[in-house]
Amino acid sequence: MAAVRDPEATKARIFEAAIAEFARHGIAGARIDRIAGAAKANKQLIYAYFGNKAELFSQVLGKCMVDLAAAVPVDPDDIDAYVDHLLDYHATHPEFLRLLFWEGIEYGSAELPDESTRQEHYARKVAAFADGQARGVITDAIPPGDLMLLLTALTNWMTVVPQMRRILTGPQDTDRDRLRASIKEAARRLVAK
Repeated sequence: MAAVRDPEATKARIFEAAIAEFARHGIAGARIDRIAGAAKANKQLIYAYFGNKAELFSQVLGKCMVDLAAAVPVDPDDIDAYVDHLLDYHATHPEFLRLLFWEGIEYGSAELPDESTRQEHYARKVAAFADGQARGVITDAIPPGDLMLLLTALTNWMTVVPQMRRILTGPQDTDRDRLRASIKEAARRLVAK
């Protein structure tokens, strides 16, 4: 009896294998053969389902960013909670930041195909900051998109470059709670009226 094909399960396996491969090796270093092997899928299926390697990366990163946008809503009324959720998300999904940084390294500021969905989700987040500014909850001295960019950078730096934490605070420093408290204090000051 022939095995039953499940295209959706195959796509999901390919997608998960692609996340790991791109996070580990970047776009240029990623290999479709390794993705196919890890997904236990035919290499030709990857091209059929996702297009070329660059298109696959764009879809992977786009989905990861939409997942983050949905998982970590912006709440200008509670910056501490926003920072906590963002730090927790980055800690449990370190591959997301690696994908994002590979995109920056390999594409710079060039817009990727299918970036509109990402832009829509993040436009809603920027709008939440703008609303907080309009209501007087947070400072309006910094444009809302810039404010979100600064808060995002503040919260993801520790995960992206852990060696800098070691260099700046010492290899013996393992107090993540203290660093989290420092990040939250900096975020509160950044948005303070």
